Amino acid sequence: MTDMLDQLTEALTGRYRIGRKLGQGGWAIVYLADDLKHDRKVAVKVLLPSLAGMLGPERFLNEIRVTGNLQHPHILPLYDSGKAGGFLYYVMPYVEGESLRDRIDNEMRLSVEETLSIIEQVAEALHYAHGRGVIHRDIKPENILIQDGAPMLADFGMALAVSTAGGKRLTQTGITVGTPDYMSPEQAHGATLDGRSDVYALGCVAYEMLAGRPPFSASTSRELMARQVGQPPPWLRNRRPDIPPRIARAIDKALSKVPADRFANPRDFANALKGEGDVARWEKTRPKLLRFAAAVALLVALVLVWWLALR
Repeated sequence: MTDMLDQLTEALTGRYRIGRKLGQGGWAIVYLADDLKHDRKVAVKVLLPSLAGMLGPERFLNEIRVTGNLQHPHILPLYDSGKAGGFLYYVMPYVEGESLRDRIDNEMRLSVEETLSIIEQVAEALHYAHGRGVIHRDIKPENILIQDGAPMLADFGMALAVSTAGGKRLTQTGITVGTPDYMSPEQAHGATLDGRSDVYALGCVAYEMLAGRPPFSASTSRELMARQVGQPPPWLRNRRPDIPPRIARAIDKALSKVPADRFANPRDFANALKGEGDVARWEKTRPKLLRFAAAVALLVALVLVWWLALR
């Protein structure tokens, strides 16, 4: 990795001064850097050479440019992207703070209030992007950064750029684009995705924020994806009994195996968590209907007893 850092530093000389490594995922390394032209701190994300060699560079960069047009308060913007010295990279603002992953690791379980606030803001960012035809495809706590108390969604469209630019070569090598812990059943199957795949992933994140762990776990990625596809999620209130039933039911609906059974969009999911929307209205109406049904049943029983007494 030292050789890679030296080569990257040389490739970006005059544009970015590469500093320390901020983190590493399954297909990229993030470095803190100085943007020399604009005199600001940035995060430079560099695709691992083993992955970059399988991609069509121009197609990858073209896909990234599409996401560069997304402008939303809760979406981390794209500053720059390119190819230099054989490296494929893109540049984002450097967020001084923590990721949602850091917060979960430190606190184990978040409060209901904080969870609903973060999910609502991320849902609004997703709703905005979906309206412009962009699906995130890799919603996870690591990609939700906390800046001044507000969530910022990072890596928008990068999973699509990698999978599109890699094509059949990625499939043949068995590389999975996405994170199995939060991957929808249809994404695990390699099927065509729409915004409801992001709803599923956001449901997994909400579950983990409240329970302290994702709904599914396994020792291998293959086994984990199999559970996403074939097993129902453990009932959230079994892991955290103080959660209001409506929240557990909303998350359960978001984690439905069939996209048609989920919320139609992220905003509807966030509204149901807050106690608004069609699902929430049903939750409020159901107790009244149950009481009415019980009263009718009692009346029928009394009538039946009276009729039998007259015979």
